Amino acid sequence: MPTRRTFLVAGIAGGTTLAAAWLLRGGRHPSSATGATAALSRLDRDAPAIIAAIAPVMLEGALPADAAGHAAALDATVANVASAVAGLPPAAQKELSQLFALLAFAPTRLALGGIATTWPEARPEAVAAMLARWRESSFALLRSAHAALHQLIFAAWYGDPAAWTAIGYPGPPELP
Repeated sequence: MPTRRTFLVAGIAGGTTLAAAWLLRGGRHPSSATGATAALSRLDRDAPAIIAAIAPVMLEGALPADAAGHAAALDATVANVASAVAGLPPAAQKELSQLFALLAFAPTRLALGGIATTWPEARPEAVAAMLARWRESSFALLRSAHAALHQLIFAAWYGDPAAWTAIGYPGPPELP
């Protein structure tokens, strides 16, 4: 069982890592993103690319198999995640911003996720391995990060009426 001292040291180390990642990346950059992904880009300029790399792994088998349908569904999912993030309270948005900053910064992306490439170049196998490690991690922070990404992505996908037919859901009942 961790001691109070271990907890404090881990908290200080984590805070320092977050601050260093934020400073070394130049803080928040104005985004050129428009439309639906702007909410994600305000958290971190790489957030849409991170979600676009993680979503197909989490939604494996649910996304359309054809390339055009797959790309359109992925774009819609990223946009739906952005909409969900825009509706979150500021404290939750700040935590997501910190998570995306860690995942976007190459040294912490490699240390925490084992992803050596940029997110658009990340292999699905590497992303799946990272997510599995996070899901089963002994660190509550990594398990929480996995749960947050899982909930955002699944809500974005299954909350979209375009995904309902694939799972046999007719939609909410019509009220008279």
